[in-house]
Amino acid sequence: MKISTSFTQNVCRVILGLLMILAGIGHLTFQREEFQAQVPRWLPTSDTFMDFVVVASGVVEILLGLAMVILFKYKVKVGIILAIFYVLIFPGNISQYTNSIDAFGLDTDLKRLVRLFFQPVLILWSLWSTGALVHLLNKQK
Repeated sequence: MKISTSFTQNVCRVILGLLMILAGIGHLTFQREEFQAQVPRWLPTSDTFMDFVVVASGVVEILLGLAMVILFKYKVKVGIILAIFYVLIFPGNISQYTNSIDAFGLDTDLKRLVRLFFQPVLILWSLWSTGALVHLLNKQK
C-alpha cells in the first residue's frame, strides 16, 4: 500500500502519534484515576478490573502512538487500526456521558455531550493523516 501523503499530513500524523503516546503515559501514571471514569459501566466495575482496562488501553495507546510516528511505511494500516481503536473505545465516552461521570474537566452533561463529537474528528484525523482515507475511498471504486 504505497500512498503518498503531504508534509501537512505527515506532521499531523506525528502530532497525533505523540498525543497518543502522552495519553498512554497518562493511563499508566498521572491520569490513571481519570481514565477509569471512561471504563463503560456495563463492564465489571471492580477497582482491579477497571484499573486493568485503563492500563491495557494505555499500553495499546503507546504502541499505536509509536507506530504512527515510526512505522511510516505502514502508515495506512496503522491509520486504519487507530481509527478502529477510536471506535472501540467510544462506548467509554458514551458511558461517561450517560452515567454523568465527572473526569477531565467534563463536569456537566453538556461538556460530556460535546466531547462525544470529538471522537469522529479523531477517527478522521487518523485516516486522513496516514493516507488511509484516500486508500479506503479508492477501494470503493
